[in-house]
Amino acid sequence: MALIVAAILFVMVSGAILAFGYLHYVRPLRILDQLASSNSDMTAMRYSKEKKKPLTVSSFLEPLGNLLPISAQDSSIARRELIAAGYRSNSAVAVYYGVKITLGVVLLVGALLVRSRLDNPLLRIILPIAAAGIGYLGPGFVLGRLVGRRHEQIRLALPDVLDLLVICTEAGCGLDQAIVNVGNELKNVHPAVSEELSLVNMEMMAGTARAEALRSFAKRTGEQEVKKLVSILIQTDRFGTSVADALRTQSDYLRIRRRQEAEERAGKVGVKLVFPIFFFCLPALLVVTAGPGMLQVFTNLLPAMSSVSR
Repeated sequence: MALIVAAILFVMVSGAILAFGYLHYVRPLRILDQLASSNSDMTAMRYSKEKKKPLTVSSFLEPLGNLLPISAQDSSIARRELIAAGYRSNSAVAVYYGVKITLGVVLLVGALLVRSRLDNPLLRIILPIAAAGIGYLGPGFVLGRLVGRRHEQIRLALPDVLDLLVICTEAGCGLDQAIVNVGNELKNVHPAVSEELSLVNMEMMAGTARAEALRSFAKRTGEQEVKKLVSILIQTDRFGTSVADALRTQSDYLRIRRRQEAEERAGKVGVKLVFPIFFFCLPALLVVTAGPGMLQVFTNLLPAMSSVSR
């Protein structure tokens, strides 16, 4: 028990020291350096307003994540996954690792508090290790689910995007203007695709070539259908073929594939229902149908058989 209390006090004191150091030393020095490197009054006003911003959870998680030694390769992989999930801020990687550290410490402390009630000495050793591992690795699984959900949203929105691109290009708009119009139209219906198309438009306005902006779009999302679409757009732009025909063909292909995936899932329903029916529905059905008969057997037949045997 004394070890648990000491661990809790250590975590609390360390967190208080880190928060105090960040608020009173690290953050003011960063703001002063930024103010010293700027000569405009507007920049000074902007940083003074930033200094008055209220504290958030990320402001405590970011310095905690910066304490963890991370290799450049792991940091780039985490940043790529966070971008694919829709988190693009500069502090996203530090906050992500801060969440992992915080959750691991919290679950470890909880496991240390609970293990005194366990009788098995092996579980007393395994439980804290497993709790810390789950707390550290859990955000990675959650991030993977978020990436998969965003991929699904983009994949389901692509047929609508292609149809609108076809309409815009056949109406006389160029591909750049068509991307702008589609991004604005789908802002409320498909926000994920609208955000990505807006980024493509901003990259092209900043001077990036159209092919490079489209490749960045495919690289950010990581979705296979987006990569195919980008390849089609780049090839049509390179060889001068009709963009509307290529987009219409790709849209028809995506709709056919969506229907085939729905039919495939419907065909698997019968197989997936075997186990719930066998373990849940069948026992209840047996209790309802055979239960009264079994009660009659136990109340009437068994006493008669026992009396005959005597």
